[in-house]
This record gives sequence, C-alpha cells and structure tokens, in this order.
Amino acid sequence: MIEDFDVSADWHVAAPYPFLAGLRRERPVFRSEHLGAYVLTRHADVRAAYGDPRRFSSAGSLTISRSLTRETREKLGEHGSFLSSFVANVDPPDHTRLRRSVSKAFTPRAVSALEHRFRELNEDLLDRVQPQGAADFVREIGHEPSIKLTARFIGVPEQDEAFVQAHVKDWFQLFLSPQPPERQLELADSFLTYLAYVDGLVADRAENPRDDFTSLMASLIGQELTHREVVELISTILLGGNDTVPNQLGNSVLRLLREKAWPVPPALVQNTVEECMRIDGASLGSFRYATTDISLHGVTIPAGALVLLSTDSAAHDETVFAEPERFLIGRPNADAHLVFGYGIHFCVGAALARLQLRTAIEVLGRRLPALRLADRPISYRRSIVGRGLAALHVEW
Repeated sequence: MIEDFDVSADWHVAAPYPFLAGLRRERPVFRSEHLGAYVLTRHADVRAAYGDPRRFSSAGSLTISRSLTRETREKLGEHGSFLSSFVANVDPPDHTRLRRSVSKAFTPRAVSALEHRFRELNEDLLDRVQPQGAADFVREIGHEPSIKLTARFIGVPEQDEAFVQAHVKDWFQLFLSPQPPERQLELADSFLTYLAYVDGLVADRAENPRDDFTSLMASLIGQELTHREVVELISTILLGGNDTVPNQLGNSVLRLLREKAWPVPPALVQNTVEECMRIDGASLGSFRYATTDISLHGVTIPAGALVLLSTDSAAHDETVFAEPERFLIGRPNADAHLVFGYGIHFCVGAALARLQLRTAIEVLGRRLPALRLADRPISYRRSIVGRGLAALHVEW
C-alpha cells in the first residue's frame, strides 16, 4: 500500500483514488510528511472545515512557498507572500469586505451576458481547427476560448493574451508545483514581470477607466480596496481563466471519451459537467491553518499546523456518492462535490466557470460529434493542488 502523497509521482494527480479511499477508511485525519500537512479526507469533515474559518483559517493558506529556496524568497522579496490579500487567502472581516467588492462584477446578469461571447469564441476556434481532423486538445482547443473570455472580462488587450498565459503558467509552477532551485529563479523573474504588468494595467484603468473588471475594481481603490488587493484579485482571476477552467475542460473531455459518453445530449450537459468535476476535479483541495488544537477521529491537529482539505477525496466519499468510482451522467447529487469550496469561501467565479464548461461541451459535442482519443500516451502536470493534462491528443 502507498504510504504517503508524492507530488513527484504520476499517480499523485492521475490516479490517487485507491490511496484516498484507504485514508477515508483507516486514517481520515492523515499526517502527510511529504506535504508537511494534516489531510482531511472525508466529505463531512472537509465540508465542516470549510464552514469553520475560526478554527481552520485561510490566512496565508494559498502562499504555498514552503518549497522555495532562500535565494528564490530573497528575489521575490515582499512578493514571496503574494496572494496575502487575495479573497480566498484571508479571514473575516477582510474577507467580507473583499468578497463584497468582487461580487459586484459577478452578478447573474453579468455572467449571463458573457455566454454569447464565449459561444462565439468556441465556434470561431472550431472553424479554424475542425478541418485539421486532429489536435492536441490542451494546446489547440481547450484553452483559447477561456483565455480570450477572461481577458475581455478583466480588460487585458488582445495583443497581451499570450504574454499573460505564459506568465500565469509560470506563476502556477512557481507556487503550486515542486521545482528545482535553478528553475525557481527563472520562474521568479517571470512572476515579477507578470506582477509589474498587472500593476501597470490597474494604474492605467484608474486613470482611464473602461467597461471592464479592472476598471471597476480600480474605482474602489482608497474606498473599499487597496491597490495591492486589486492587483492580487486580477492576477488570481486570470489564473482561473487561463488555467483552472481549461484544465477542468480537458479532464472532462478525457473522461467522456474514455466512458464512451460523447457527445453529451444537450439536456444532460449541466449534470454531466457536475459529475465530471466530481470525479476528475481540476482542484485537489485547499490549505488551511489550524488556529487552535483540533481533535478529530482520535487525532489532534496542533495549533499552527497546515491542513489540506482534500476535495478530491471528499468527491469520492462512499457515504455521500454511491459507487463513487463509477461515472454516472445522471447522478442525482453530482453537484454535492466541493470543488468550488463551501461556505464563505465558495468560489466567487463558480457560476462563470460552470457556464464556460457547459457551453464548451455543448458546442464541441455539436461540432465534433465523432471526437475520439488518439493512440498517444496521456500525462498529467505535476502539482500539489491541481489536476490538469500536459497533453490530450484527439481525432475526429
């Protein structure tokens, strides 16, 4: 039996489910030496921890910089604690203030208005790609529409989209996946360049406002938000649109093709998206810090300890999801997964992410009904908290 998590091993992201099932059964509160954290694996415990910010604090939880070398930390300087004021990385009352400000841009009406544009972006991409008859889904199909939609929402000029995508990828690697010392320094340079770009974008919109998210947030500087908070908000939303949502789409398409469930009937797309997120979530969990000694299932988590809330494991909990390893498009409680978190930290962009996934699967199913896997190896990116494919070769 596998004894611990191992970020350097392929199974850690690709197929951790037997290991997680063993933890839920035998060690629901597991001390991982590899992660340097206690891990909660049962759905009820993960949900309860999300709903208890007083004992499971978010403060500093996204700054996964423990693996950074001293030289890298010195290069980053104050930005080594990047995300220190991001909405998912703070507790009330700062969280309440930040979330209230961000929510102004994520109204149901505003999100709905983006659907038509996202549909157009997918159609335009397929007009170009469809004649090829084959593609790497990750590189040629899965990312572009989401990147372009997010850029438009944020206010990133079209000519800067590739720059942002490249630097967001570097940021993800620096903070959320293990890297050798030399590579850390390269990624730190890229990250500082990216931060300077976003900082400049915020400053420009403060002086020359437009109809975009950056302008809306910049208008709140000095009233509800600080300049740094706005920079971090924008930087992190760009991460979601450039990385997390496309990763989930790639995971979902792979699952649907493997299960021979492609194309998905339009009436079932919404529930299918939830089941795909449940069984192959792009997010593996969230970190928290214990603010006091916490006793759970005979284990005491000491005050100050890092805790991983494993949404990946919770989504496969047998007590919540019957036959959790089976992919069931019609699963009645598929949306009981915790991929978007729970409680005050429920992802503010969840509605937009769901809209993108539904729209993409619907358009792809209609345009590429004969989509199938090519005879090529499938590999995942290595990460502490994310599941995404390195490549996915498909044909039609």
